[in-house]
Order: sequence, then C-alpha cells, then structure tokens
Amino acid sequence: MTFAGPDHISDFATLPRIPAWVTSARAEAIEDVAFLSGAALNHLHLVLGREEVPLVLLRDRLALRAAEACVAYSGRPERAGELRDAVQFLLPGDHPGPAGEVYLSWRRVVERPVSVKTLYRALPAFEAEQIGAWLDVGQGMPVTRAAAVLEAVLVAAPRAEGSALIVAEAALAQACGWDHLVPLLAAGLNRTDLRKRGGDLRLACHRAVAASTGEAVPLALDLARRAAHLNAVSPQLRAKGAGEAVGMFLTRDVVAPAALPLPDRAARRLCDRLVDLGAVRELTGRDTFRLYGV
Repeated sequence: MTFAGPDHISDFATLPRIPAWVTSARAEAIEDVAFLSGAALNHLHLVLGREEVPLVLLRDRLALRAAEACVAYSGRPERAGELRDAVQFLLPGDHPGPAGEVYLSWRRVVERPVSVKTLYRALPAFEAEQIGAWLDVGQGMPVTRAAAVLEAVLVAAPRAEGSALIVAEAALAQACGWDHLVPLLAAGLNRTDLRKRGGDLRLACHRAVAASTGEAVPLALDLARRAAHLNAVSPQLRAKGAGEAVGMFLTRDVVAPAALPLPDRAARRLCDRLVDLGAVRELTGRDTFRLYGV
C-alpha cells in the first residue's frame, strides 16, 4: 500500500496548514465559536482529501486519542501506552479489560465506513434500531447535529459517555460527508462538558472540534511526511514479506514484531532496520515487548 512516493516529498510544502487564527482565537459568543469550528472542519476536509495523507493510519491514531480521553472520563489510570499494550498483546480468548475494550470500540468504528451496522458492532450493548434513531436526532450544521446526538444518548444512558461520543462522532462524520468516522469530539471535551445540555453543550462541542482539529491537521501532515519517507526507503528492504510489513505500518498506529508476516527474528531485524532508516519509531522504550509505529 503506497500513499506517497519519493517524488512527492517536495509537495508537502503545498499541503494546507491550518491558519493560526482558527486555533488561537479566544471567542466567547456561540456564533463566533461556531464560525471557528466550521472553519476548522472545512480545513480538515481539505486535508483529508489529499492523497498524501495516510487516512487509515490517521484515523487509527486519532482513535487512540479518543479512547485515552474516554478512559480518563471514567477515572481509570490507563493512558496511551497501556491501551496499546492491552490490545497489541491480546491473546485469543483473553479479555482486554475495561480500558482495552474502550480502545477496541474506537478502533472498530474507525476501520469501517460509518453505518448503523458498524456502530452496533462496536456498541453491542445497544440495539441497532436505537443507534439508528439517535443518528436521526440531530439537525442543522455538523457540530450542532453532533451535539444533539450526544445529548440524546447521554440523556438515555447517562453513564455511557464513550458510547455517546462514538455515536456523536458518527453523526459529525455523516454531516461532513465523510465516509469514515474521524474522532474529534472525544479528545476535545472534558468530564464537565458531558454534564452540560442545550446551548452549553453545543458551545462545548464547537470548542472541542476547533481545538481537536488544530491537533489533527498537524498530525495528518506529519504522518504524510513519515509515510512518504517509509515508502521512499522500502526498496532497500530485502526481507521476504517486507512489502506487506510496510503496508501494516502505513495503516496501523503501532505494530508488534510478532504481528509481521516474517519469522520472529527476521521481524525484529526488519523493525531495527526501519528504525535505523528513520522510517519508524520504537514507542515503548522497552527492551522486550516492543511496539513500532510511523
């Protein structure tokens, strides 16, 4: 899987960077905050349309951020590193634990096109008909619609903050015309925001979208550069199965050597080689049970 070749590396200067005024403005009136969130979403829409951006990888990394925020809402101590471990080293038949289950839910909803079926697969505690009804609640512009859906789910299930955010993110994606969910709300809201209702919740959602987009756009551009570099050095990899391994790095937040389509020792050597080439990073700092990502 190739997103950008070496001939495109110089094109990154043309990738649109979000204007500083969108993320630095300190608006208070809901009309002004709504304008900023709309500008941010429009800019993100342009970035998501660029072929240089590895969209699957971007969504997977944003899913981790969303899961980390939801775990924090519940008062649990797990952060990104623990969530990655809980999922990457999961053995058949094992349960990932409450925090790991939250992370798996977010990964499930970003990997397939937005639909009631996709949401039900990630949120089996709710009936598909109920999920479909929630998606139809919101009206108007994307963030207004998402806020209405978020409120509807929270009213029906006050303790299901993570599920409510997933459905609201789906409504936001649909309203923006995106095929896949792109997590923005979860990482931008806090526990206090989720207790708000009506106009206060809408205002919080507008602020969350503006703030999260200000982080998602630079992340997308950084991943585009890193993906291009990985593609550029991939011809230097001689190991059988290296091409498939590169495709995994380009579509997953992290990869454990054991998951690569190579023998164990060859997989570790390939990861070390990619680190030496500056194409991937080792993200745990450990000597064993390492995880690598673009």
